[in-house]
Amino acid sequence: MSNSNANNRFAGAKLEDYKGKLYELCKDQNGCRFLQKKLEEPSANVTTICEEIHIHFVELMTDPFGNYLCQKLLERCDDPQRTVIVDIIAPEFLKICLNMHGTRAVQKLIEFLSTKRQIQAVIAALHPSVVALIKDLNGNHVIQKCLHKLSAEHNQFIYDTVSEHCIEVATHRHGCCVLQRCIDHATEQQKTQLVKVITEHALPLVQDPFGNYVVQYVLDLNDAKYSDGLVRRFIEPVRELSVQKFSSNVIEKCIRVSEPDTKRLLIAGLTNQPNMEKLLRDSFANYVIQTCLDYAEQDQRIKLIDCIRPLLPCIRNTPYGKRIYSKIQRDSHPTNNNRSKYTTTPTNNNNTPLYFNQTGKFLSNDDSIYL
Repeated sequence: MSNSNANNRFAGAKLEDYKGKLYELCKDQNGCRFLQKKLEEPSANVTTICEEIHIHFVELMTDPFGNYLCQKLLERCDDPQRTVIVDIIAPEFLKICLNMHGTRAVQKLIEFLSTKRQIQAVIAALHPSVVALIKDLNGNHVIQKCLHKLSAEHNQFIYDTVSEHCIEVATHRHGCCVLQRCIDHATEQQKTQLVKVITEHALPLVQDPFGNYVVQYVLDLNDAKYSDGLVRRFIEPVRELSVQKFSSNVIEKCIRVSEPDTKRLLIAGLTNQPNMEKLLRDSFANYVIQTCLDYAEQDQRIKLIDCIRPLLPCIRNTPYGKRIYSKIQRDSHPTNNNRSKYTTTPTNNNNTPLYFNQTGKFLSNDDSIYL
């Protein structure tokens, strides 16, 4: 049957004409559209449709066409009708949530939960499968909908489960995104709960392709009460973390945003590195060293330059060394146009004149620094 003929089939039709056949109409594209239009009419149609199809709700929620009718019906039905539907689908909740059509219908249900009993029934159905849902392409959206629509109290089961399975969730493609949304919607108490467990597992997370984004998200909160303890977990292994692809990005961010005392400890861990040349030649660590040069306080920056200076002839022609060489040379040898911005200051321990620019960074004028 052509599309136009199918549409003509329902032109001027009444719901009563198809009583007893509504289930079949739900799975037909045009029949489903016909029923959705009837749901916009007086509430008697809602009752008629609900009474005839509610026992088929599990199947219809996962049907390519039926799921749209289910969504419309969940919007239009009253509290008792919605409660009956929740009770029917609860035993099959996981199956529905993992389905590409079912996930949309469940999200619509969560939007329109209207009684404490309905909410408790949905939580009870979701609770045993939170991790499985979070890690699923379709299921994770159901958990995110709960975070968005349910109260903090009702979402506590999600925070407890994520805290218990932090590494499994945070190191997953979808899980790391859901964990970030958990932070977004958390109360202060829930946020503290999550940050505590993230901090406990900071080392494996920071080295993971997905877990490192969770660590960075905590740093982006720009609140020392959450980030300082986390950053301090990286002080001792800072050298090892600086030469790894994912963790080196986090170390750079730590140097940029951490508290002054914590930043000094991070930079000191790199400055005191006996094998500085390895860091300078490393494809990841060299960026960490560059960030140190940009964000270190004056005294630490001078010390770092002193560590690098003897190695400049060895690294200046390497792809990564050139950047560091140029950075030090540029900052330590200001042009004539910029000299008016510099004022002489006391000499350093080697009686080498020091200069500082308007940003307060000391610059050495020792010719040997740009060999």
